[in-house]
Amino acid sequence: MMGTETSAARRRTIRLTPLDVLGLGSIGLRTRRGRAALSALGIAIGIATMILVTGIPSSSQAHLDQQLSALGTNLLQVSATPDQDPPATLPESAIAMVRRIGPVTEVSAAGNTHTRIARSDHSDPDQNGDLAVLAAQPDLPGAVDAKLASGHWLTPANASLPTAVLGATTASRMGITKLVPGQAAPLVWIGPQQFAVVGILNPVPLAPDLDYTALVGWPIAKSALGFGGNPSAIYVRSIESQLEAVRAVLQTTVYPEKPAEVTVSRPSDALTAKRETQASFSVLFVGLAAVALLVGGIGVANTMVISVLERRSEIGLRRALGATRGQIRGQFLTESVLLAGLGGLVGTALGTIATAGYARWNAWPIVIPVQSAALGVLGAVVVGVLAGLYPSIRASRLMPTQALAAV
Repeated sequence: MMGTETSAARRRTIRLTPLDVLGLGSIGLRTRRGRAALSALGIAIGIATMILVTGIPSSSQAHLDQQLSALGTNLLQVSATPDQDPPATLPESAIAMVRRIGPVTEVSAAGNTHTRIARSDHSDPDQNGDLAVLAAQPDLPGAVDAKLASGHWLTPANASLPTAVLGATTASRMGITKLVPGQAAPLVWIGPQQFAVVGILNPVPLAPDLDYTALVGWPIAKSALGFGGNPSAIYVRSIESQLEAVRAVLQTTVYPEKPAEVTVSRPSDALTAKRETQASFSVLFVGLAAVALLVGGIGVANTMVISVLERRSEIGLRRALGATRGQIRGQFLTESVLLAGLGGLVGTALGTIATAGYARWNAWPIVIPVQSAALGVLGAVVVGVLAGLYPSIRASRLMPTQALAAV
């Protein structure tokens, strides 16, 4: 009876808590710090490479996207269909209706007042027949990315006063090339009265027609120039990915009764170019990241295989003292995961810092793909599990006498 109880006690297994397994798994890292550091460094270099090969192209692409977006890739222009009899006009309510389209981010408009501009009341009225006088809304510069060369834009305070902003070509024709602060504003004749010039625009690449205009406030155009409030051009910016969907509904939104009298511009060719570069960069990211992760995985596997094989004596001693095969597997799997996870964290930090520094050096936006950073740590852990699986199983199958023979 006593012999039976003794045998049962010997067979009784001591259960290890997760903290115990973690402590055992970190023994190799704490006792072989140099090797652990070098092994983690190898993993870190692989993960840092993955962050670099995704972060740097992403930052470069973001810089390219900014340049292409400056070409108006998300801008559409709505106008009345030309050569209609009687001439087509857009309803005054069209601007508010367009604002209700979900993906639309910005809307502004200009309306033709059908009046002429002249430098003086003695000028030939037909001399500048190609110059138009438009009523403009306050947010027009933002919608078409118009910049002022001199002076200021129309404000709510002066939109109801006889003030005007000249397009680049119009200002040149009028002989007004610069506005000097503190001096009286130059005057031009628009329709039956004089208007003070308060601003001059630079050329507007996204809306070149505005270069040949004089822009006045919407209220003064109605009260002094006989403007009826019907826009002649509506400028619409939308979420870029929804640009085609917005374009498809603009005609019926602007003029539900007569959509055929509405013309909507095509999306910019720059948008096509931008999407093509995005697709090319995406393929490049996937390929480079896969290669970098493969190199890092091979390094982890090699390190763990050698580490486990060199520690056969330790395995034999633990087995002789009663450690089970499952405990041996758990110890070395934990060590592999800790080693790989440490390398993944260090590599992610190094890759992020290097990418940010390179992007700042080139004056690019700093873009670190979140999925790449998460994949760096997660991928390192997965690789650690896979790399430590075979050596840990092999170690757990060693008989104590066989393992101790290596001492």
